[in-house]
Amino acid sequence: MDDEELIGLYFGRDEKAIKATADKYGNRLRSIAYRLLLDNGDTEECLNDTWFKVWNAIPPNRPESLYAFCAAICRRTAINMLEKRTAQQRSAAVVELTAEMEQCIPAPAEELSPDEERLTELVNEFLGTLDEEKRAVFIRRYCFYETSAQIAEKCGIGESKVRVMLFRTRKKLKKFIEGKGVKL
Repeated sequence: MDDEELIGLYFGRDEKAIKATADKYGNRLRSIAYRLLLDNGDTEECLNDTWFKVWNAIPPNRPESLYAFCAAICRRTAINMLEKRTAQQRSAAVVELTAEMEQCIPAPAEELSPDEERLTELVNEFLGTLDEEKRAVFIRRYCFYETSAQIAEKCGIGESKVRVMLFRTRKKLKKFIEGKGVKL
């Protein structure tokens, strides 16, 4: 079943949409959640929350990519769970990723301000300027939270090349955003 058919089920309020989405994208979303939560029970709870949030968000939303839409909800849900679970402690993975991205852009708040929406548009525009390999590496790191070793293995390149590519891409992103008149 393709995404348009699945979205049609959501708009028809057919509960089969949840099962079909879970069958199609569940393993990929489980992987995203587990990389952040490192706990099978929390991962399953995150997925259940994700399905519930997707059900409530479609309609009115009609995502262009159902997977990307679900992945964004899953990622945000997992991060929220992690923040609640660790309260005073910070996960090393989240701290590392946050520190890397703070070199380019400020940390986001829960609600996006108009400035943050503009920043999101600029990041998307910047990603469109990258070649396929650099874009894939960047997205795997900062959207799917894969390690440099995992990215290297999946992309068939060396781990040091991944780290250098990410470093240079972050520098280019910062320069791109500042070139558009956004103060960081």
